[in-house]
Amino acid sequence: MRTVRFDAFGEMPYLADVPVPQAPAGGVVVQVGATGLCRSDWHGWQGHDPDITALPHTPGHELAGVVHAVGRGVERLSVGQRVTVPFVCGCGDCAVCRSGASHVCPHQWQPGFSGPGSFAEYVALPFADFNVVPLPDEVGFAVAAGLGCRFATAYRGIVDVGRVRPGETVVVFGCGGVGLAAVMVARLLDAEVIAVDVNPAALQLAADLGAGNVLDATREDLVDTVREMTGGGADVAVDALGSVATARAAAQSLTIRGRHVQIGLLPPAVVADRATVPMHTVIGRELQILGSHGMPARDYPRMLADIAEGRLAPERLLGRAIGLEEAPAALAAMDTPAGPGVTIIEP
Repeated sequence: MRTVRFDAFGEMPYLADVPVPQAPAGGVVVQVGATGLCRSDWHGWQGHDPDITALPHTPGHELAGVVHAVGRGVERLSVGQRVTVPFVCGCGDCAVCRSGASHVCPHQWQPGFSGPGSFAEYVALPFADFNVVPLPDEVGFAVAAGLGCRFATAYRGIVDVGRVRPGETVVVFGCGGVGLAAVMVARLLDAEVIAVDVNPAALQLAADLGAGNVLDATREDLVDTVREMTGGGADVAVDALGSVATARAAAQSLTIRGRHVQIGLLPPAVVADRATVPMHTVIGRELQILGSHGMPARDYPRMLADIAEGRLAPERLLGRAIGLEEAPAALAAMDTPAGPGVTIIEP
């Protein structure tokens, strides 16, 4: 099969031919119909993720496709079934998984990080009965591929972690795939949304998705403007980018007892010894600082139902579709400005 791989962190990825993987015991092999290109893949390529220890490595963690082979012991899945999978595969046996929090399983396996990922024609997945999710016919592979990391994380971050309620104000910092999904889900919950970004096209798309106000992130009075627009501060602030500056601004934009939801990844090398949020503000306003990391497989049916029944339209977040041969250059360019929308790789 064809796959994208790199031999060293930061070294240019390339297209290679490798054997099709075998289905592990308890696992499956999925023929990839579509896979998302995500900034988390860029972080992994740069060596920011300690889970990547084996080189050469194939990235890719957002995927959808068809079950190609089933390993020994798998009972719930069959060859030919249309499926997707969260980017965190829980072991299914530990106390954390049994509590319903498999997305933070201490024994988790992540495609494209813990092992070879989905920038390939086929990918092997472990713990399949516990993690692999059947797809409704109404949800195409390209849409499902964009769910795995960005949309699912935003969905859970807004609905379950941020606990956004009708009439509340939500400010979203960063209008990439995660941020735009957060705008869409917050509007589903009848919240008032302010979107913040440096890219005018991304802000326009956020407005099209329902953001009542959009703000240029480079303006010097950004925090004061958000607080003025919201009558003292937003109820919920989402850092969907992941930087010291956006995390700090998001926290400062909150009202008393507001909720900060950190979705954007801040690798340890980026944070170093710097505080990412102003703790004196956290204490003085009794803010809640909340992390959101994916979504467990057991919660996918609720999100998929919202999509299949038309309450959410993640297809509006899709950008360009490329082939595997274009993926190396696209991955390397992830730290440069790009047009709005999720890039999908179709092997």
